[in-house]
Amino acid sequence: MNVSPLKILLAMAVWSLVMALSIGFYLWHWLYTPRVVPIFEPVFVIEKGATLHSVAKRLHEEELIRWPDVWIAYGRIFHLENIKAGEYRLEMVFSPVELLQRFQKSEHVQHPVTLVEGLRLSDFVDVLHQQENLVKTLGQKTYPALAQALNIPEMQPEGYFYPDTYQYIRGDSDKDILLRAYRRMKSVLNDEWEQRAEGLPYNSPYEALIMASIIEKETGVGYERAEIAGVFVRRLQKKMRLQTDPTVIYGLGDAYDGNLRRVDLKTPTEYNTYTISGLPPTPIANPGREAIHAALHPAEGTALYFVAKGDGSHYFSSTLQEHEAAVQRFQKQRRSDYRSSPALPSTADQAPDAGGEQ
Repeated sequence: MNVSPLKILLAMAVWSLVMALSIGFYLWHWLYTPRVVPIFEPVFVIEKGATLHSVAKRLHEEELIRWPDVWIAYGRIFHLENIKAGEYRLEMVFSPVELLQRFQKSEHVQHPVTLVEGLRLSDFVDVLHQQENLVKTLGQKTYPALAQALNIPEMQPEGYFYPDTYQYIRGDSDKDILLRAYRRMKSVLNDEWEQRAEGLPYNSPYEALIMASIIEKETGVGYERAEIAGVFVRRLQKKMRLQTDPTVIYGLGDAYDGNLRRVDLKTPTEYNTYTISGLPPTPIANPGREAIHAALHPAEGTALYFVAKGDGSHYFSSTLQEHEAAVQRFQKQRRSDYRSSPALPSTADQAPDAGGEQ
């Protein structure tokens, strides 16, 4: 049987077309069909500068996609080449196209970091530097150098960083988190200042922030904050010294060894409220919103003294005689399970043995 060359060519063309369509259908189906993929690392990291080609190669090496060249071609044809650097959480089931689309949307893995109220700025920097996914840019700087690095006007920025849990993505820096905490503190302080009680002995929101930092360090018991604020506000109004141990500890700096001695109370520093009148020059920690609110809404009353009871709470007194009796009862004869605070969360300096005048 003689078959014309034209028919042979036509048959080959049809066969080629059918094969091309079949292959195209198969690859299109592969691109769009979710599949169960063995996930050995739940997070896939795309570094800055990575290309579609380099990412496809890694995905193939990690057995996450089968046809990297097809994946690349699809991305280029449909203008999905602009993949974003970052961390992406992988699901057990996904299609290659879903993966490519996810890399366009910056759906990054979020990491939490908690800055606890009552810690100092230097403690915040230490906490941030323990985060392996944060870029460390600040180092161990002095406070003025930190302020300059953050480009904020407060050269002594202690207290200006709002304690909270912040979410960040890989590649964010310690500076990014501190600036968010700084802006948050400014906002919270301004809000609370606008709603402050009348007749307070503060000339500015900053003085309220200083007071809040002292309250934060004096107690971890929420319901006591307003009571302690009331004691300190009345002492300021009566021109009495605050005589609060946390300020002495802050003034001692690195010299504080965890044991506050009577001689320390008599050693003058610009923060020692046993030797200076009024508030110390700066906050001594970063207070939370509750402490700021208490500083601006002190409880009414007559108490001018308080002393730690040994269970984390305090005993309040209106007279020196009553206070001295309380000191004798709670401090001179300490209970075996004595503790100064119900929840001190960090390695920062320990809470005071007693607040107010002794």
